[in-house]
Amino acid sequence: MHRFEEELTCSICYSIFEDPRVLPCSHTFCRNCLEGVIQLSSNFSIWRPLRIPLKCPNCRSIAEIPAAGTESLPINFALKAIIEKYRQEDRCDAPTCGEHHGQPLNVYCLLDRKLVCGHCLTIGKHNGHPIGDLQSAYLKEKETSGKLLEQLTDKHWTDVCLLIEKLKEQKSQCENIIQDDKKIVVQYFKKLSNTLEHKKEALLSALDEVNTHVLEEYEPLIEKLQRMREEQLELMSLNTSLQKEESPLVFLEKVDVLHQRIKALKQEHLPDGRSVEIYPRVGHLLKDVWSKTDIGQISKLLVPKIKLIPKKKLRGKGSRKERGESRELQAVNPLAVLLLLVLIVLTVFSFHKPLSSVVLKAASTSCSKLVLLVYQHFCTHWQHGADVLCRAFHSLREFLGRIVSL
Repeated sequence: MHRFEEELTCSICYSIFEDPRVLPCSHTFCRNCLEGVIQLSSNFSIWRPLRIPLKCPNCRSIAEIPAAGTESLPINFALKAIIEKYRQEDRCDAPTCGEHHGQPLNVYCLLDRKLVCGHCLTIGKHNGHPIGDLQSAYLKEKETSGKLLEQLTDKHWTDVCLLIEKLKEQKSQCENIIQDDKKIVVQYFKKLSNTLEHKKEALLSALDEVNTHVLEEYEPLIEKLQRMREEQLELMSLNTSLQKEESPLVFLEKVDVLHQRIKALKQEHLPDGRSVEIYPRVGHLLKDVWSKTDIGQISKLLVPKIKLIPKKKLRGKGSRKERGESRELQAVNPLAVLLLLVLIVLTVFSFHKPLSSVVLKAASTSCSKLVLLVYQHFCTHWQHGADVLCRAFHSLREFLGRIVSL
């Protein structure tokens, strides 16, 4: 506490004087504090006299306050000037109340065990609490520091340390597992990425190869027709210039040559404009087969041999659907379908439990769908016949196994 702070503190609110007023007994108090004392005294009086008696809180002498109230009491200007200068001083070392600006923490609340200011005791949340001076509170709390140390070094904190070590160990184990799983994820997707990249390059290479066949198929024909077109244009230009020839001898000689060239050009055999198709289409393959394949089976997929097929071998009379079915029938290996049907029959009879008619009907429907699936696979990608057949057999066996176990 500042050495002058005690003289500048009101004995009612324990705070720095606010608007100090002097009683006739020469004692000074805050105007608000005197108002509170008068208000408390008037609560016990049924009538208000012309002059209000007030007992000084310090000397207990009776002072008569005019009816106008504390406003008529003289102001202690000297004390007020000192307080203003005191507040202007740099007092960074003295703690102040966070709730009441500028009020020093000079009182110790025994109930809440904390430093408070005078306003906290009179108008704040510590009103009515027991208080003590700073020195007494300091000595008392210092005696209890040993007990505080015991509370901070008992078995509870040993358990806390053991729990910290245990949690750190568990955290380290989880982090190691996560790091291992990250490595597995990176390796897995690197392998998958390499597989997909290999398949992509293989498909692009197959398309480049068939593109080369397209060039070999069409470029000579186009070049021949373009050469014929250029010769036609040349003969047309020659005919135009020949019409301007005035010499009969020269005209007849040149026109004969022109007739011969035109005749030879028209008799030249035109190339066959046969149409071809690219088969199988990679887009259909990716949509119908590859996109429906499990990720783990992608590496087993074979890249098809893409060819140029004459359209007349793929198209015939009938609707588009019938032409598609005809094309599929031409791509199917009858021996493979027959082998599949034999495997289906053997699988059905390999189970010893009797099947109900409903189960047989479901199995028949599923077998039909399965046969159609294999059929479509052969149509789109006939080179996968053996692989598709084996997978179809295993899928059918698992399906019938689940049905029989019902």
